[in-house]
Amino acid sequence: MSRPAKRGTPSTIVIKLGTSSIVHEETHQPLLSILSAVVETVTSLRNHGHKVVLVSSGAIGVGLRTMDIPQRPKSLSKKQALAAIGQGRLIALWDNLFGQFDQRIAQVLLTRGDISDRTRYLNAVNTLNELLSMGVVPIVNENDTISVSEIKFGDNDTLSAITSSMIHADYLFLLTDVDGLYTSNPRKDPSAKKLDVVVSVAAIRAQVSTSTLGSSLGTGGMETKLIAAEIATGAGVTTVIASSKQPSVIVDIIDYYAALKSTSVPTSGTASPITPQKLNQVDLDEVAASLSWPRPPHTVFKPALIPMRDLKAWTSHTLYPAGSVIIDSGAHAVLSRRESGGRLLPAGVLGVRGSFASGQAVRILVHRRTEGISVETKEVEQVPYSNVAATTPCTPVLEPSASVTASVTSLVSLSRSGSSASLSDDMISDSHTITDDEIPLIEKMDECEIWDCVEVGRGLANYNSAQISRVRGLNSARIAQLLGYADTEYVVENITIRVSA
Repeated sequence: MSRPAKRGTPSTIVIKLGTSSIVHEETHQPLLSILSAVVETVTSLRNHGHKVVLVSSGAIGVGLRTMDIPQRPKSLSKKQALAAIGQGRLIALWDNLFGQFDQRIAQVLLTRGDISDRTRYLNAVNTLNELLSMGVVPIVNENDTISVSEIKFGDNDTLSAITSSMIHADYLFLLTDVDGLYTSNPRKDPSAKKLDVVVSVAAIRAQVSTSTLGSSLGTGGMETKLIAAEIATGAGVTTVIASSKQPSVIVDIIDYYAALKSTSVPTSGTASPITPQKLNQVDLDEVAASLSWPRPPHTVFKPALIPMRDLKAWTSHTLYPAGSVIIDSGAHAVLSRRESGGRLLPAGVLGVRGSFASGQAVRILVHRRTEGISVETKEVEQVPYSNVAATTPCTPVLEPSASVTASVTSLVSLSRSGSSASLSDDMISDSHTITDDEIPLIEKMDECEIWDCVEVGRGLANYNSAQISRVRGLNSARIAQLLGYADTEYVVENITIRVSA
């Protein structure tokens, strides 16, 4: 059965094209055949009512050709200079090609620093949305000329994923030199198998080899595409890896999934049209098998059933963390549940690393025992606070001898049946924060590597590092007493926890 001619509803589409698809790896000549095909595809999508953003690498590659330099330099200043030289020529090339179809384009250069501020982030979102509403194709690239390691996205795969999250795109297409995700490098391993559908990026990592893919001009490879897919699917964006050698496959893929989403398979086995569904609600294999439609070559990553909120996506993927907040396993377990709201009480905090201000992004680290090291510790039970919702962290109350990272030295162990009165009594007991004399002991603990601190997420700090250090391990009712004010009972909010498969 041939592909249906009926088009789905208009979608917002982000297409990422890597350096190896724009310039030749050895001669650095622009690959005009591929670029022209991309322009024709984007124009076709626009004619069908879709909104399209193009994320284009290649500035340094074009700069190499312009300056007749044989290979990508290693020094940052030379790469930035080549990016400055090549970016103008690259956007001129795109403008010339799109101009043949009377399609207007706009250049958008970003760094992670540009969108690390919430106001500037929203300004970038508004600009992109306004360009799309005007029928313009934004061409996004990282501003390599001014980027440094601390504010770089790292590669345009990540940039394309963040861009798709910013504009709430329906699809992200990562075009590369292979037609999907394989278990190993198909150019070197004849037994490599292509994976058609990926539900969980975390679960698929053990099945694929990503170390051998990539080009000498690009900064990424298949691993960076997995990272991009994880970011995009978490934001509810259907992510596709397809071949850049045949960009027109994008139109086929969109039509293919538009047809699948508008079709159900009843128990009789006969397909019937229904109200269009989201792709994450469709059993792709079952529907495709029943309809026998030809499947375009690609790998699709299904979007998350419950997409990450915009603020959490911004916190998790666009901000550079200024420090870290260490939490216990009890707080981690609660934060892993969606109903927690991504908010951390001081009771779940074991310590902080680095100096950060209120409102800055922080890493969330969980304290775990290093395997193979035996240390005598006293097990303590987790006690729910009175007058606190069941979704707030239930963390251990530690004796002074149990952990030198405890923020107080005179908390007593409580049973699960502890009364509200006993909790109130404990809240007003004498306590003090760690003194300067005790800090070397903490550093020695870390040096001995008795504990592992593993990053499990990121969030926005409501208090600075010194303030969180003072109230760590305590009930939130103590915040005002110790700090002199309490804007909120949560020390960190908008936390996104990465849940392992």
